[in-house]
Amino acid sequence: MRAIVCTKQGKPVAPNIALRDGWADDAPPGAGEIAIRTLASAFNHMDLWVGMGVPGVELSYPRVSGCDACGEVVAVGEGVDEAWIGRQVIVNAAVRQGERIRPGDPPGSTLAPEYELVGEHHHGMFRERFTMPVGNCAAVDGVDPIQAAAFGLTTLTAYSMMVTKGGLRPGQSVLITGIGGGVATSALAICKWMGCAVCVTSRREWKLDKAKQLGADRCVLDAGADWSREVRGWTQKRGVDMAVDSIGKATHLSCLKSLARGGAYVTPGCTTGADATTDLARIFWNQLRILGSTMGSNEEFREIAALLRAGHLSATVDQVFTPEKCVQAYERIEAQEQFGKIVIDWR
Repeated sequence: MRAIVCTKQGKPVAPNIALRDGWADDAPPGAGEIAIRTLASAFNHMDLWVGMGVPGVELSYPRVSGCDACGEVVAVGEGVDEAWIGRQVIVNAAVRQGERIRPGDPPGSTLAPEYELVGEHHHGMFRERFTMPVGNCAAVDGVDPIQAAAFGLTTLTAYSMMVTKGGLRPGQSVLITGIGGGVATSALAICKWMGCAVCVTSRREWKLDKAKQLGADRCVLDAGADWSREVRGWTQKRGVDMAVDSIGKATHLSCLKSLARGGAYVTPGCTTGADATTDLARIFWNQLRILGSTMGSNEEFREIAALLRAGHLSATVDQVFTPEKCVQAYERIEAQEQFGKIVIDWR
């Protein structure tokens, strides 16, 4: 089958990308698995990390990335209802791993699950066919495959950190940094669905203009200085209830200063670095919550799939490429010039 292959590790990533024929098929689906024919697959920032190398993860090359896809179920393994065959599905790339069970361990009531990511730890969805655990799939019949492929991982990430972990409530105010990326645009969509007022930041004016079209209530041009005073002015000095920040080092402190008492800083990443300067006095005095979040559960995935099927949430798509244009697709995401998701159409 055809597959978009990262031939070797390196930066920039795009020169190491190639479309190859004859990539080996997966084995037939095993117990609890389904085989999927890919209709469309979408990019995430993780695809660049796979090309550059993921710290702490041993990756062999050539390898296939891709953490998001929409496809048609073509076969099922033992124990899987045959009613799945022919259904259009989206895929949660986060596969939960077995729990550690050792004598003497304390209760795990507050432990977070451990995940392995299809597209990172295992070959991903930038290929014509792949297999997945059926529990990681949700039916989305009738949804445009391009929209569906762009929807899954970023919406799941935003929904899990904002709604499940962060406890976002309808009508609250939210700050989203770096608008334009997949998680940020998904966060904006969730906020508008929940009736929340939203302030966004970006280093590029044209991205702020696009965010306004999607319903952003306030736009802040990030020139590298502290913009928290502008955010607090927008809220009449109250501060926002939640700051959604995947930028990290460059924006962390401004986010903390923008929060209202009891507000939540939620983060799924740190593209500018992990060694941020923080403010512990502000955290304890204002009773702030600092929440890290990675992807989400299959239960949450089915919740967002229901919202997609009902038309309540959708993805922002930047550009669609054919597999033959895969190098150009990598170049676009590597240049960080996209607004929303970049999608490969396999049909």
